[in-house]
Amino acid sequence: MLFGVTRQAYYEAQQREKQTSIAHMIVLCLVKKIRDEMPMLGTRKLLSKLSPHLEEHGIKMGKDQLFTLLRFHGLLIRKGKRMVKTTDSHHWLKKYPNLIKGLSLLASEQLWVSDITYIELWMDLAI
Repeated sequence: MLFGVTRQAYYEAQQREKQTSIAHMIVLCLVKKIRDEMPMLGTRKLLSKLSPHLEEHGIKMGKDQLFTLLRFHGLLIRKGKRMVKTTDSHHWLKKYPNLIKGLSLLASEQLWVSDITYIELWMDLAI
């Protein structure tokens, strides 16, 4: 026993590392094949698509381990920012002219303007 590890434990650790690296290569190849078809597929859905293939190869991999593997190799998909577009000036409908262009304001309350504030509400419509 050298460095607090038995010979058997040392060789078992080497064998386990070799098996996990082979399993990771298989998973990365499967991920590449699926991402070629669906490039923006997220990791959770990717795991559900991978599950039958992983069972064929006898690989056990959960969500957290798949996230870690894809993060290490830079294969995670970034979430897109969902922004609501409330103004569309490039449409075919009538556009009203700018009525205050060139107007010189000399006193208060000569011009009133308003705006529409968009507040997004998440409502569960299922009753």
